[in-house]
Amino acid sequence: MTISSALNAGVAGLNANSSRLAAISDNIANSGTYGYKRTTTEFESVVLTGSASAGTYTAGGVRSQASRLIDQSGSLITTSNALDLAVSGRGMLPVTRSGDAAAGSNLLMTRTGAFRADQNGFLTTGSGLVLLGWPAGTDGAIPALPRDSAAGLTPVVINANQQAGDATTEITLGVNLPATATAPDGTGEDFPLSVEYFGNLGTSETLEFTFTPTVGGAANSNAWTMQIRDSAQAGVVIGEYELTFDNSRANAGTLSSVAVISGGAYDPATGALDLTVAGGPLQINIGMLGDTSGLTQLSDSFSPTSISKNGSAVGNLTSVEIDDQGMLTATYDTGLTRTLYQIPLVDVPNINGLTALNDQVYETSISSGSFYLWDAGEGPTGTIAGFAREESTTDLAAELTSLIQTQRAYTSSAKIIQTVDEMLQETTNIKR
Repeated sequence: MTISSALNAGVAGLNANSSRLAAISDNIANSGTYGYKRTTTEFESVVLTGSASAGTYTAGGVRSQASRLIDQSGSLITTSNALDLAVSGRGMLPVTRSGDAAAGSNLLMTRTGAFRADQNGFLTTGSGLVLLGWPAGTDGAIPALPRDSAAGLTPVVINANQQAGDATTEITLGVNLPATATAPDGTGEDFPLSVEYFGNLGTSETLEFTFTPTVGGAANSNAWTMQIRDSAQAGVVIGEYELTFDNSRANAGTLSSVAVISGGAYDPATGALDLTVAGGPLQINIGMLGDTSGLTQLSDSFSPTSISKNGSAVGNLTSVEIDDQGMLTATYDTGLTRTLYQIPLVDVPNINGLTALNDQVYETSISSGSFYLWDAGEGPTGTIAGFAREESTTDLAAELTSLIQTQRAYTSSAKIIQTVDEMLQETTNIKR
């Protein structure tokens, strides 16, 4: 009978508004939770088809459908920690639970996290989420890894007492040799020069240069013999060259020719000598032919004018930062910077179809579709923001308004049940 359907509609109203109240309660409780995505509850009517000729109406009631709005982005706020991370735009950070970090990466996703190195060096949040990334090679390059699988992702490990060295691979040599030393009455005295370089293990080594002028003859020879010895190889000669300098007015004092006696070749197009030290190849730039910035021969003084090199000694880790492209870079007290990891962004076709877990973490489901790993800032994804957290998407004013509306709707549904009860009681009294 229709009075029974009214009772059922009232009960359905109580259930639907109870569900909505639960969602509102969660939203309000998590208004200060970083990365929280608010839940919304939609009501849908239920219609029971009755006989049109009966002249009666059967109430179907209402049912509720709750959904989490994961695709809504909260505001980013600035923090003082470089490893407080948030996503600006679409995409999520790849993480795993701390218990899964050692055994293998069970891919989960989150929008924001305050990461710190734990006792084992894993970048972990207070709730035990470990950041995942692609490890860089020794040259700082990220290898080609699968984008539709988590197989290439590893937990990001940063040790506070980490040390690193940077081997020297290039030296630029700017030295002026005295033109008077190649005069016919010159003494033939050697001019030594020591240049430090750093080996593969961060050790300090030395290249010993010896410049010997060619003397005798009727005029200045403008010729020198340059020997290079490597301290890491017990002073063995690794290169010997005949240098001839120009004495014309247009190119006076610059190199006019370089002849190889032993060692690596000289490239006149770049001015580089290709040598091999104990740790591997080393390029020394002595200047191109006719170039005034390399080796020169002028006046009567021997003076190193400009000597520079890359590489550094062993340094201690001082800081770690992540740029908006997801590159995690370590800085050492020697000034060395090195890329350690790349943090990709995870994206799925239907973000709202992800399964929500504790601690603002999500995992893929049938509704979300398969994930894909993007370089931050490319494809549909946004960028990664360091020194930032994403605020909750809860709007307290709107939730409190909904709370009042839900309370009134719940009270009204309860009033339906009370009215039906009174009507049934009246019906019972008639029978008596």
